[in-house]
Amino acid sequence: MPKAPLTVVALSGGVDSAVAALLLRDAGHEVQCLHMSNWEDDGYCDNAREFQDARRVCLDLGLPLHRVNFAREYREHVFADFLAEYRAGRTPNPDVLCNRQIKFGIMRRYALRLGAAQIATGHYARVDTVDGVPCLRKGVDPAKDQSYFLHAVAAENLVDVLMPLGDLLKSEVREIARKAGLAVAEKKDSTGICFIGERPFAEFLGQYLPDNPGVIRDDLGVERGRHRGLAYYTLGQRHGLHIGGTSDRPENAWYVAAKDTARNELVVVQGHEHPKLKSGSVAATNAHWIGPPPREWERREPLRCHAKIRYRQPDQACTVIRTDESSFEARFDEQQRSPTPGQFIVLYDGDRCLGGATIEAAAVSAALRAAV
Repeated sequence: MPKAPLTVVALSGGVDSAVAALLLRDAGHEVQCLHMSNWEDDGYCDNAREFQDARRVCLDLGLPLHRVNFAREYREHVFADFLAEYRAGRTPNPDVLCNRQIKFGIMRRYALRLGAAQIATGHYARVDTVDGVPCLRKGVDPAKDQSYFLHAVAAENLVDVLMPLGDLLKSEVREIARKAGLAVAEKKDSTGICFIGERPFAEFLGQYLPDNPGVIRDDLGVERGRHRGLAYYTLGQRHGLHIGGTSDRPENAWYVAAKDTARNELVVVQGHEHPKLKSGSVAATNAHWIGPPPREWERREPLRCHAKIRYRQPDQACTVIRTDESSFEARFDEQQRSPTPGQFIVLYDGDRCLGGATIEAAAVSAALRAAV
């Protein structure tokens, strides 16, 4: 019998990638695992423990394990952008860049050099083919679907990708791990940005960005306090402003409504439902499509679809209008709370992820209103 083509599984040390490796092994694939480190261990990002968990999984499954360090590449291709965005007063999402640049870029090429015919990950998403082109779809578990973080991956980098967990619920994945006796079956899921770990975000950011204090004003222009630097705040933020609001009357709490970078001022409003926290549209740039763009985009016609402006958000109905070769404005059927520059808007047609773009601003022009 001919030997099965090699499948290299990206093994993080968590339960999801472990079960992905198990499922592929049991399906008859020749499986080898690859554990990558993207950050030098500083006591918060515990690479050593993650590697030991990955090593234990491979021992349990009888699979070879490769180890590679991409810390330099991560700093150059992901972390540098992360800092630049915060310096500009924006709020980036490094997980999206990590998937595009590292996992399905540098790591994929490394796995191919190992002889891999296919790459596999523990993502909760699905990849299939439509008209000969790779297509990214949501995972069936709505609470775990990770297509939002994968929307920027090029279609050609999905050609040889397997995502065995896309058709499973998280509860099913843990049960598979328990029945197989995997030591990571009950391991807690990682949350937040990997290189920050459990430390306070402001503490981490302060190592790289100097404080740039300024005034906090309300929407009427009244000075309400001082801020540490615009980089330390995000739109919609409530905690950490230190300007009042009472626990017994949460409607009096202050929220970040805008950043005035020209004046280095933070604009705040009172009340979770304040109208200045909401917008009916977003302007977005650097549009990326997974495969050919929709025909409406090519024809410069309004595109009806659904979108998310943050992970775990329910799909929001909207109309996308192309404004130039790589930019668009998305007009939502319902107002959205605190669209955040630097974050991503991801577009969907049913369960198919079409692609996405970087949010630049929450705004809509009169010309675009007329166009629709």
